Amino acid sequence: MTGALGFMRGLPGFLRQPMSPDEAREIVLRRMRKRASNFVRVVQVGVFENPRSPYRAMFAMAGCDLGDLKQMVEADGVEPTLRALRAAGVYVSFDEFKGTRPIERAGRHIPARPEDFDNPKLERYHAISTGGSTGAARRVLLDLAHLRARLPMLLLGDVYHGAMHVPNAFWFEIPPGNGLDSVLLRVPAQNIPERWFTPIRGSGDGAAWRFRLATNAIVAVARMSGAKIPLPEYLPLDRALTIARWAEDAIRRRGACVIRAHVSKALRVCLAAREVGIDLTGAMVLSGGEPPTPAKIAQIRGAGARFHSNYYFTEAGPVGMSCTTSDDPNDQHLFLDHLALVQAPRVVPGFDVSVDAFNYTTLLPTAPKLLINVESDDYGIVETRHCGCPFESLGFTTHVRDIRSFRKLTGEGVTLIGSDIERILEEDLPARFGGSPLDFQIVEEEDERGFTRLTILAHPRLQIADDQAVVETVLASLARRGEAAEMSRALWGQAGTFRVRREAPSATARGKHLPLRVVKRPVSGDELPAARRERVAR
Repeated sequence: MTGALGFMRGLPGFLRQPMSPDEAREIVLRRMRKRASNFVRVVQVGVFENPRSPYRAMFAMAGCDLGDLKQMVEADGVEPTLRALRAAGVYVSFDEFKGTRPIERAGRHIPARPEDFDNPKLERYHAISTGGSTGAARRVLLDLAHLRARLPMLLLGDVYHGAMHVPNAFWFEIPPGNGLDSVLLRVPAQNIPERWFTPIRGSGDGAAWRFRLATNAIVAVARMSGAKIPLPEYLPLDRALTIARWAEDAIRRRGACVIRAHVSKALRVCLAAREVGIDLTGAMVLSGGEPPTPAKIAQIRGAGARFHSNYYFTEAGPVGMSCTTSDDPNDQHLFLDHLALVQAPRVVPGFDVSVDAFNYTTLLPTAPKLLINVESDDYGIVETRHCGCPFESLGFTTHVRDIRSFRKLTGEGVTLIGSDIERILEEDLPARFGGSPLDFQIVEEEDERGFTRLTILAHPRLQIADDQAVVETVLASLARRGEAAEMSRALWGQAGTFRVRREAPSATARGKHLPLRVVKRPVSGDELPAARRERVAR
């Protein structure tokens, strides 16, 4: 029995097989020892024995067969082999993987659909989707074997960060989000959350009814098998105080608690706590899904909570978790037991700038998607160093930090790293006009003539006497952030690129607050005067 029915049938056995920290550690160490052979086996099964695989044509064009691959890995190791393969054309760009651009190598078109990257060996699975922050959401199949393979990293991460055996609350979405998997994994990890909140409930608000029904069915099966997991409770983004009050009670009862949510949602909880005087000392925030910027972390810590981050993307699962000895919340230990990472220059479309984009390769046969030098939309600093963290004892000495998405670069014919704008929105504007990082957002829009306009959204509740002062603050801040930003300031000032709209910034369907947002539709000339009249009326 395969697919969703197979998932339901196999779920009780998965939940009734607990894993201890010692067992998890041994699994990770064994996978580290077999890393090279695991990689070769994945390619053998997923590429050379899979007629649907788009990689087959790439390997053929590169003149590399299975025997050649084995020799390369034995002689040089996994990462050097991947770099050589990429140079020979064995890779998939971000746009190719999304299916928005055809795969072409040496003038030859390689047919590929998004589902052609699915693991052909999946048997008992259910479907989730990516967040869709950078384009159309993509379906990903997660089966029980893959959940079991993810368990050791998750369990050890909870142990090393001190998140075991204290009250936990999740604020993650029901499917097609990944909240259900996060909850189910805590059963064999023996760290079941007390509460599970979801900002969508499955009624056209980011999830179809069928996902709500499927979630309830899976929770029912889990409970019948003896797992006392919580039912998801609908909690929209404007009711974050509910979790803050839960945390206050958990700290009173047990002295500590853990809040797991995307960074923006965790920030909402901490801001809500501060507004009513709740002290979150004793709470730990374990978060991911967005860059943990200094301004967001300062607000979270200002509420009394500790912060640790994780690095995750749906197609591969957990990528890394924050170092326990580093002061940088975005310093991640790369999970080398199931992933390989190499970097390759990537010219950002529309900008005269190149970044060292991350290219990922899956090393375990349970991965839902077969990745071989697949480019994510992230870049950052990759380094090998010793830190004395427990993750290092597993062989995880590769650190990834300063992680950013090159899709968040913005400008008007000039180069500007998105993190510069990010700091202005999250630090400079709140310092001048009040509010928090959630009260400002920049929307990239095209006007009726096709010119790019950057609209600064400022929440209506902020007391701002002159909207032009917001623009002047942004331009002045750009002038202080380096030559590239200064050039942007000069050109954008001349072009009248910036404008202000008194409007609440919007979040994605997953509740993420993205500092930069792209609106595809043109903004008509008639809308802008109306927006100005609306501001005056307020």
